[in-house]
Formats: sequence, structure tokens, C-alpha cells
Amino acid sequence: MNYNSDTICALATPTCGALAVIRISGPRTHAIVGEICGSNTERTLRHTFVRDKQGEVVDEVMLSLFHAPHSYTGEDAAEISCHGSPYIARQILDMLIQHGCRMAAPGEFTQRAFLNGKMDLSQAEAVADLIASTNRATHQMAMNQLRGRFSSELTQLRDRLLRLTTLLELELDFSDHEDLEFADRTELLQLARFIDKRILQLADSFQRGQALKNGIPVAIIGKTNVGKSTLLNQLVGDDRAIISDIHGTTRDTIEDEIEIDGIRFRFIDTAGLRQTADEIERIGIERTMKAVEKARIVIWLFDTRPSLKEMDEMSELTRGKRCINVLNKADLYDMNRIVPFMVPMSFISAKNGTYIDSLKRRIIEEARVDGLLGNDSDVIVSNARHYEALLRAHESIFQVTDGLTQNLPADLIAEDLRLVLSTLGEITGGTITSQETLNNIFEHFCVGK
Repeated sequence: MNYNSDTICALATPTCGALAVIRISGPRTHAIVGEICGSNTERTLRHTFVRDKQGEVVDEVMLSLFHAPHSYTGEDAAEISCHGSPYIARQILDMLIQHGCRMAAPGEFTQRAFLNGKMDLSQAEAVADLIASTNRATHQMAMNQLRGRFSSELTQLRDRLLRLTTLLELELDFSDHEDLEFADRTELLQLARFIDKRILQLADSFQRGQALKNGIPVAIIGKTNVGKSTLLNQLVGDDRAIISDIHGTTRDTIEDEIEIDGIRFRFIDTAGLRQTADEIERIGIERTMKAVEKARIVIWLFDTRPSLKEMDEMSELTRGKRCINVLNKADLYDMNRIVPFMVPMSFISAKNGTYIDSLKRRIIEEARVDGLLGNDSDVIVSNARHYEALLRAHESIFQVTDGLTQNLPADLIAEDLRLVLSTLGEITGGTITSQETLNNIFEHFCVGK
């Protein structure tokens, strides 16, 4: 495919809607559109008609024209908004192809935007995430990336790495001048450690990103018959789990998702914790333990006041997790006379749905305390390719700090720096060239003019 000379077209909206939008991009866009919509292609937005070769009206449309480089792709582009009939859309696409367009390949409009410098690679990937976003959290992550927040972070690291590279290149170029000193190793080491710390912070955000994208896992645990399945059904608003007075009814994990305050949570109902000789139930309890390991938040459900032993078990099992202690069957208690608990306790009636909204608010609070939600401006990595590249960049920058600590020759350290730059460049689709290093030397470290 020739991305420089081809003019492409595609349907940009789902079929069978009230309206359909057809996108066109490429050097002959305005000429082709003029042939089927009339010759006036100067106005950027106008009402017009699409006519076939016989002059018959195919549809009444709105035509939007974009002149390079002020378009999504950076090329001359157009959008035809027609009625949503699949037949009409097909007719217009056929006419565009007959006049010289070709059908766009999947993602080709965004690919052209990347190739024409309208966005970097990480921003291009954010387009797909934005389209796939299903709640406020995933939408915010995608928008931050699309607006260049992640790219800006990498640019700042890139600038600092460029400074490191420049100092080492100078050290190599002027190694025969012992009286010239551009920066001591202590300064370089501090700078390298700062860069490594930020790379690790970005990499560590990947778990948060995955949790927000796939649903924050919340495990509901407790003894048999304390109401775990009833609570799951109340939270998700559906009879998702089987409810019975028989102990050990739930023998496997049951999952369902809901959205609370724009955040997706994945609730996991688990087998009741107890000593059992039943092999199937025992396997279910083992899966409960695995669910707790994977959970970010644990709801420990009781139906009576927990003993000291139970609290010790609870503390050990939920170590490192955000734990919400919940006393179920509050409808059976006189809440005005209940004796304070030794641990913070929420009260609900899963059967009647009492205080369920309060529990949901508590879940949101624990997600914030855990640092999962963060601020709207936080950079959160959710792309596995970016995460893998950050880990490799960390390995290389660690070699840089190790080399500086051991006072290794500058050429060896410079080679590790190039690996860091190359790896970070994979994320955005750019690298630091030799010419940039030279420009930085002359701009900031001009020796003797």
C-alpha cells in the first residue's frame, strides 16, 4: 500500500444507525469529493447532495472538508454524513472507489496520523483504548494517554537521558584533555537514579491500570452460610449465586461485575471457610485462597461477633490487602445497643438490602486509599507493551547506575544508555539520533565557541 499517494475511504460509524459517517483522506480527497458532491470544495462545512453518474440524487448529506495539515490524519480529508441506510452508505463508498479511492485498511486513518506526526505511537494506541472504554476510569486513562500525558513523561525522561548521553559523549570526545571536566560521576549517578526511579514508578502503575481496565477484584470471604452469595446478588442486582441454608453450597468462585461511581469492580463470591472432609468443597476453599491472593480489596463477612482467633486469621489471610470487615444480618441486631467491635466494622443486611449503598461507598473509599484510583491527571500505564518496554528500560538504566558506581569507562556506560533510549523510543515510536546529541552539545556545552 502506498500511504503517500493513495486516497482512502471507509465507513466510520456502525451500520443501521440514524446517520452514517464516511471518512476520506489522501491527496485527491477534495477532487474526488467534488466529483460526487459538486465542484465547490472551498467551504469547510456545507449541505449538499451526492449524485450518481446519471445525475440522480443518492442522498442529501452534510460535507465536512479538512485541509492539510489541519485534519486527523494530517492530510486533506473529508467526512460525508449521510442517512444511516446500509444501502446508501454502500452506494457512496462504491462511488468514491469508482472515482479513485480505495477502501482503508483496519486502523489506517490512525496509522496515517502517526506517520504524519499528528500523534506518537502511544497516543495512537490510546485511540483504541478510548473506543473500548466502558466507564469513567478507563475513559480517563485513555484520554490522558491520548492527550499526551504519558508521552510528556517520556519526553522529560528523554531530555534527562539526552543530558546524560551528551555528558558521556563529551567525556569521550575530549578524553585526551585531562584538564576538562564536564560533570563528575556523582552528578551523573544522581541523575541516572532519578530516571530509574521514575521509570519504576511508571512500571508499577501497570497493575493499577490492569485493575481499572479489567475491573478491580474484590473477594467476598467468610464462613459458610454468613450470606456471601446473598451479598453478591445484592451488589450486582441479580440472582447471580445460588442461595441455600445448606452449608457449603458455594463450592467454586462466582464472579460478576458492576460499576460504582464510574469505576468497574469485579466481585468474587467464594466457598465458605471451614474444616471439611468433602474433597470438592476443599478444592473450592483452595480457590478461595487464590481469589484472596489476586484481590485488591477483601470483604470479610461475619454474621456474629468474630472471636480473637478469627480476627488473627483474618489479619494473616488479608495481609497486604484493603480489608472491609462487614457484619451481616444487621436486621437481627439492636444497632443502638450493640457493643463496639475491636476492629472497624460495617453493618448490612444482605437479605433486606439494608446499608448496601453505604458498603459501596466504603468500597470506593478503600480503592482510593489503595491508590488505585489516584488523580485524574495521574499517568497510569495499562498497555502490556509499554509495561514490558519500561521493565527493559529499567534493566538498562540499572546497568548505567552500576557502571557509574564502579567507575567503568564512559563508552561502556554510553552503550547501556543507548539501550535505555532505544527501549523508551519503542513506546512512542521515536529514538534519540546522533544529530540530536550533537545539537545538544553545541547548544548547551559549546567548548571555546
